[in-house]
Amino acid sequence: MPAKLRRRNALLAFARAFQPDSPGVGNRLAALPRMIKATFKREYDGGGRLALMVLAGLYILSPIDVLPEAFFLIFGLIDDAFVVTWLTGAVLSETERFLEWEAGRKGKAKVLPGQVVG
Repeated sequence: MPAKLRRRNALLAFARAFQPDSPGVGNRLAALPRMIKATFKREYDGGGRLALMVLAGLYILSPIDVLPEAFFLIFGLIDDAFVVTWLTGAVLSETERFLEWEAGRKGKAKVLPGQVVG
């Protein structure tokens, strides 16, 4: 998936988080521990995406990331802004996907517009 499309999807996920018919940010954050548990139990297929989110979080918190900021000042912060934007969108998007998966397992699957049911 091209980087431009990934950024667009992250921004769309962020915008969807505040729509009335969407799960709120609180519900999404509360779903994170359940999502991690279901992923480790191999019930949910989000392992690869979860690993990328962990790596992005580690990159942001990493002391190695201080070096670009020290040498390039504001330009060193730009990579962090991209990673934070992607991480926010990825968490919002993946938790929404997980909540839909979880609802489907409980027999309360919600049909989304444009989705084929069969």
